[in-house]
Amino acid sequence: MGRDLSALFDPVSVAVVGASDDPAKYGHAISAQALRANGRRPVHLVNRRGGTVLGRTAAPSLSALGEPVDLAVVSVPAAGFEDAVDEALGCGARAIVAITAGFAETGDAGRARQQAVAERVRAAGAVMVGPNCLGLADNTTDLFLASDTFTPGGIALLSQSGNLALELQLRFRPHGLGFSRFVSLGNQADVTLVDLLADCARHEGTHAIAVYAEDFADGRSFAEAAADAGKPVVLLTAGRGDASARSAQSHTGALTTSADVVGAACRDAGVELVATPRELTVVLAALNGARRSAGRRVAILTDGGGHGVIAADAVEAAGLTVPELGRPTRDDLREILWEQSAVANPVDLAGMGEQDPGSYAGTVSALLAAEEVDAVLMTGYFGGYADADGGLGGGGTVLADGERAAARLIADRHRATAKPLVVQSMYPGSPSCRTLAEAGIPVFDATEDAARALAATTSGAPYPGVTPLPPPATPLRESGYLQTRRALEAAGLPFPAAREVHDETELLAVAAEFSGPYVLKALHLLHKSDAGGVALGLAGPDELLASFREMRARLGASSYSVEAMADLTDGIELIVGVNRDPRFGPVAMVGLGGVLAESLHDVAFTLAPVTAERALDLLRGLRTAALLDGVRGRPPVDLTAAAAAIETITAFAAAHPEIAETEVNPLLVRPHGALALDSRAVLA
Repeated sequence: MGRDLSALFDPVSVAVVGASDDPAKYGHAISAQALRANGRRPVHLVNRRGGTVLGRTAAPSLSALGEPVDLAVVSVPAAGFEDAVDEALGCGARAIVAITAGFAETGDAGRARQQAVAERVRAAGAVMVGPNCLGLADNTTDLFLASDTFTPGGIALLSQSGNLALELQLRFRPHGLGFSRFVSLGNQADVTLVDLLADCARHEGTHAIAVYAEDFADGRSFAEAAADAGKPVVLLTAGRGDASARSAQSHTGALTTSADVVGAACRDAGVELVATPRELTVVLAALNGARRSAGRRVAILTDGGGHGVIAADAVEAAGLTVPELGRPTRDDLREILWEQSAVANPVDLAGMGEQDPGSYAGTVSALLAAEEVDAVLMTGYFGGYADADGGLGGGGTVLADGERAAARLIADRHRATAKPLVVQSMYPGSPSCRTLAEAGIPVFDATEDAARALAATTSGAPYPGVTPLPPPATPLRESGYLQTRRALEAAGLPFPAAREVHDETELLAVAAEFSGPYVLKALHLLHKSDAGGVALGLAGPDELLASFREMRARLGASSYSVEAMADLTDGIELIVGVNRDPRFGPVAMVGLGGVLAESLHDVAFTLAPVTAERALDLLRGLRTAALLDGVRGRPPVDLTAAAAAIETITAFAAAHPEIAETEVNPLLVRPHGALALDSRAVLA
């Protein structure tokens, strides 16, 4: 169910502690905003000097009000913060918005103070946003406790940046977007991003949730809450280019970055991940309606070849396709367009729009009706005929009237279908484009934005979700090669036969136990292959003994593993690793493995544990996936066995929180079965 945040967003009464007449103080801006909704609920202003603030009598303290306060905004100097919070709780406050700064962001001492206050708030059964936040607003309940006014709409913004909210306010305006709620997250001492996300998911006035986060205290819970939201969640985050906090003791650690981890969590949870405020706006504009594309096939309509080709490149770069239209659709278009028009895809009116703007409407209608089309992108000049400030129409010509009529027809066709239609126009603010926008058709001035918008409408396809963590298993005490291998074998992962040896007598005894060829591995080395601690294909006892003597003389290792050599001739080597991220928990990596894993870098990421079904999707999505199906006469490998092994490895790693990194490399996948040839674990 989640925490009850009703007192934060629809309190019975509000008090601003630290209200001020000084425009330089935040308590002034908050007070002015709070008073905008004075008719909805009582709003009290508190200033320790009393007097008046903004022409209203200010109480010297909350206690002096003589009545309970449901929500208190605390904007006082840090030295008086604890006393102000305690007084608010004593006056019955169920919610506190803590503007005051100077806590966890200043170091350990500030963090300790912050934690102590949060504990007092929770003990009183209240909730607190902040400290070090910029307030909140809820347009659906007329609650204005931030320094700025936000245009009403359906988007909830949960942000670690106040300035970003102001930028989005400006970017939203041309697209008719607005805010249901705004919350400045602050230090999240009590109410967290996850709490707010879950509450906004339940909020009827919120249709999409935008998040700006610079860090994730509990990234896995964020992913779980987003996956369960039931409405679009779009994330803008910073710092994804930095390497995550990791050990470099495995290929998995060396290959995993913070960007990989965040990207994996977003894919699993169905979150749209964006890189800039502009892209955030584009995606929200595309997701503002309920339209989602059933597939990735896009038809492009233009009245100029250049715009069509550029749009086709942008659409494909966004991960969509521009297929050739089927003959029935091309025949329908031939009935509408003139002879020189191109009808394969992109569809180019080839100047017909200048003679008959209505041809745009007829063409859009035919494309939206085509079975082989999932979405339509109209690009180029449309909008210019009726634009009085630079277009051909001049505001009152026959062409302008025709274009405005075509825009109304396009809007009608759009309402009659569930398929997405997106428009790129050189004149996005023209009357015709405004007609389209008012009908829920996103209009952009940049081709790449239109393509990104369409890509966002395709991501409503089922996403894997976040698989729950298994109960913790009995912790590993040692993480040597053989100890790790035995633990994985016990979990159900197959390995070749192996025995540990320390001297020549034990070596020869093992050689008599099972036949060659053999593999000899020196134990207790970090990267055995790089150190020359692995010998492959030792045909019989003599070669095994010679290799043992050479390796022991060179490396001085005290123990070795003698293993049955697997047949590598018709197999593919994979790498399966799990890195335990401090924010998102265990993160799995699957890809092409062996000694070239880091060089090839053909890997995919997802939160662990990984189901066999999800593992198959990851394998199919690799750049080199064709190798798994067999090339140049090689047989296809057993993907079902590979997926089962991935499930076993990742479930094992997820059940052992004491392990920082787990890796099986290579996992040999053959036409029949999969076999782990090497493994490694690093204790946290």
